[in-house]
Amino acid sequence: MIRYVRGILRELREGMVLVEAGGLGYGIRVPASLLPALPPPGEEVKIHTYFSVREDAMELFGFLTAEDRDIFVRLLGVSGIGPKGALGILSVLRPEELRRAIFSGDIRSIQAAPGIGKKTAERLILDLKDKIDPPDFLPASTDGEIPEGGEEALRDSAKEALEALLSLGYGMAEAQRAVRRVKLTEDMTPDDVLKQSLRHLAF
Repeated sequence: MIRYVRGILRELREGMVLVEAGGLGYGIRVPASLLPALPPPGEEVKIHTYFSVREDAMELFGFLTAEDRDIFVRLLGVSGIGPKGALGILSVLRPEELRRAIFSGDIRSIQAAPGIGKKTAERLILDLKDKIDPPDFLPASTDGEIPEGGEEALRDSAKEALEALLSLGYGMAEAQRAVRRVKLTEDMTPDDVLKQSLRHLAF
């Protein structure tokens, strides 16, 4: 199995990169969200890969980190999602955004991927919620010291506030930005986080 390819990036195409390594040119299919993070052609790059072998095709799919590749493999385990479908999902949602969508039950964001309907999105959330690492729902800044065990409670409060914003019709990216702008304190409840998040959305 080809786990990664390290070499010189020769070409960037829509949905594909060409990496020269060991005298060979590897055509690797990549999600659109990966392209902005790649160096310019002519520089060295390392692409973590998944080698897909089917009756009608053998293809390499590539990602910047092993963790991103592992999420792709998890998606392949969901009934109704093949390599192209999984790549489409990761083209509209970065891996961290996908984790947030799964844990918050954000069906709409997942449906934004080409060929993914509501039932498939629901199945994806149900299948993967207990199989992937939870996202970091805790905003980056907090006020004061957080006692031992308090960080988990704050993360739960932030997660509940995010879910509430989504249920109110806000988009995932918009809701995430609002929650992350809240300065948390150890005594904050989900309602407190929600109220402050809504204030940020008002501006």
